[in-house]
Amino acid sequence: MTVYQLPVEVSTFTLWLAELADRFPAGGGWYEVFAERDPEGLRACFDGAEILPWDVVESLLQDAGEPADGPLALRGRTLYLAAAGVHDRRPGGSAALTELRGRMDHERRYAESRAHELLGRLRAVPAPDPAETARLEHDLAWTRDDHARAVARVADLTARLARLAPPPAPTAGPSSRPARAGRRPRGARYAWLEDGDDQGPVVAPESVPGLPAGGAAAPRGARFGASAASSTSPGGSAAVPEADSAEAARAAANAVYALRRLRAQGRSGEAHALLCEALNGPPARLPALAGELHRAGLGADWSILLWEAASLPPGHLAAVAGVLADEGRAADCEQLLRQGVSRPVEELAGACGALRAEGHHREARALLTAFLRVRAPEDAARLAAEDPRGLVPQLLEAARAVSAARERDLLHALRVAGLAGT
Repeated sequence: MTVYQLPVEVSTFTLWLAELADRFPAGGGWYEVFAERDPEGLRACFDGAEILPWDVVESLLQDAGEPADGPLALRGRTLYLAAAGVHDRRPGGSAALTELRGRMDHERRYAESRAHELLGRLRAVPAPDPAETARLEHDLAWTRDDHARAVARVADLTARLARLAPPPAPTAGPSSRPARAGRRPRGARYAWLEDGDDQGPVVAPESVPGLPAGGAAAPRGARFGASAASSTSPGGSAAVPEADSAEAARAAANAVYALRRLRAQGRSGEAHALLCEALNGPPARLPALAGELHRAGLGADWSILLWEAASLPPGHLAAVAGVLADEGRAADCEQLLRQGVSRPVEELAGACGALRAEGHHREARALLTAFLRVRAPEDAARLAAEDPRGLVPQLLEAARAVSAARERDLLHALRVAGLAGT
């Protein structure tokens, strides 16, 4: 009889889920909702046969009273990305993701249609019928939740598929032809200019960080690969254009204005796409955007942007981390690096090398320390093999900063890999 053994990344994530489940209060909560809706599917995810969607994990964190940006959630996100990466690379994984994304997109469209139907029925209810009104409002609330989850899952599945592909070929640069006077950009990415609303600033496409001047294009955020604006040099470091501070502040204000409009209209998918696009612009603009988001009460959007940044190509990831460190946002830099440690070891080696090449030795050390806290010693040995002369001493130094036990485990893994004497 053949016994199937889960990959270590998947089993580690399921152990984290079990730890989270121990914190659930007795009775009620989202866990019971999901268990009633799809008990077999939930059991498969807790057993490691499938990967639990991240929106469900966020709801379970809420059950446990854990903040979405707290230490437990950040560790869970790291383990989730690692588990999903291994799970998706199994034979047939890409086809399964594509099929699931199609089903989720169908559910998104159905929920959207159902919400419109319920709204119409709600408006038609006679005023003296509070019971019918309450029933329709209850159905509408659940339909909106279904729609939000479908939007989140389509975005997540698209990101997972993108991580399986070769990066896309660089796109052509923006046209040098002047824009026609009097024409306004249209489409999802410029939604804050639609519906004949002339209030607030008129935003040119190039004023929002990372938006291509050519108008609507296919999604090309952090998880969709590098864009022309984030192209890398042959050495692997990102080509970072300079950004004037006044221009960065203006672009940040425009982006936040757009995000607030999209959030107010419930267009969370488009808001998410805008955040992804911001990462394709000059990294030097991001600290200004961070400040503007926090002043506007949109700190959660900055956390989302940092999660997306963790999936940037190695050189661009290093550039963003370096800019955050240089601008005094050390906590953001460390959070970004912690979230990036689920990547393949060859990519992490590239990011570490790019950081050191730019003089960010402290950040490179933080990346390795975070890696050693959440990844297995065998993973650390594979990372060291990418550049034994440079990475073995750096990893040992980082391991000593974690604990004596971690240093012993790393030394054993390095000996097994034949790297202990490097």
